[in-house]
Amino acid sequence: MTRFNAPGFIEPEIDPNESPETRRKRLKFRSWHRGIKEADLLLGSFADTYLAKLSKEQLDRYEELLREADSDLVAWITSDREPPEHLNHDVMALLRGMDYLKIVK
Repeated sequence: MTRFNAPGFIEPEIDPNESPETRRKRLKFRSWHRGIKEADLLLGSFADTYLAKLSKEQLDRYEELLREADSDLVAWITSDREPPEHLNHDVMALLRGMDYLKIVK
């Protein structure tokens, strides 16, 4: 069994048989229901903007990010800390590139 660095809800292993539509719905729900409001706003807004446009490989990378602790994700997205090398990829760049100030207005 794989151990993930998340104190609350644990994302299941990626199911290759899950339909793309169901997967996107599940990832959107998980993006908006993280546990801390900051993560909800960052990841939920990202999901609303990008999930429909992401390739299968990008969805895989996003789903891997969702396995990380909220406090780490928020710090990486806001550039308070650099993400680990294996998580510093195109999806992280999209997360970091969003203008979140426009969203909360």
